Amino acid sequence: MIVDKNIKSLGESVFLRLEEEILNGTLKVGDSLTEISLSQRLGVSRTPLRSAIHTLAEEGLVEIIPNKGAVVVGVSTDDLIDIYNIRMKLEGTAASLAAARIDEESLSRLRESQELSEFYLTKKDYDHIKELDSEFHSIIYRASGSRHLCKILTELHRNIRSYRRLSLSVHDRLEASIKEHGDILSAIECRNSEEAERLTCSHIGAARDNLLLTLEKR
Repeated sequence: MIVDKNIKSLGESVFLRLEEEILNGTLKVGDSLTEISLSQRLGVSRTPLRSAIHTLAEEGLVEIIPNKGAVVVGVSTDDLIDIYNIRMKLEGTAASLAAARIDEESLSRLRESQELSEFYLTKKDYDHIKELDSEFHSIIYRASGSRHLCKILTELHRNIRSYRRLSLSVHDRLEASIKEHGDILSAIECRNSEEAERLTCSHIGAARDNLLLTLEKR
């Protein structure tokens, strides 16, 4: 089996496969995603393939052009810089609010997420670490107490998940990211809103710089 059919849905499995091929350069900018050839190559029907292509278009990795179909757009450096700068400001605000408003249950979940990340780092289980990275940020979004901010950040976070995964593909960055999460957690535990915001902005900035460096090396 070429794609993993044990993931939530076959469409998601196909999406993850194509996303990886775009990010690692197997599928290049300007390549057309022809349903017939992809269906044969991946061993799936055209229905999950169309679902995957639609998701890729939502994430900005492909563009659906009338009378031409889906074409790989790839990663725009300018867009990434813009997105990460916006994320820096919004996540900094969320962390500041979370430091002031977080309840004990959410704080306990944040600690557990951090402890598990540190544990999986010793096991070199990078897939689990990446999942926990998303969870850590999501807990802070919700703990901010701002429904609108949480909604905006959740959507933004989802739309750039492919880029974040690429940034965290560098194992040295994973270790640094976990350390930065620990510092953010400490600031939130101390109810230090200003420090939580500063550390979060620094954390997102470091992720941005690492991603750009990773893309440059490619």
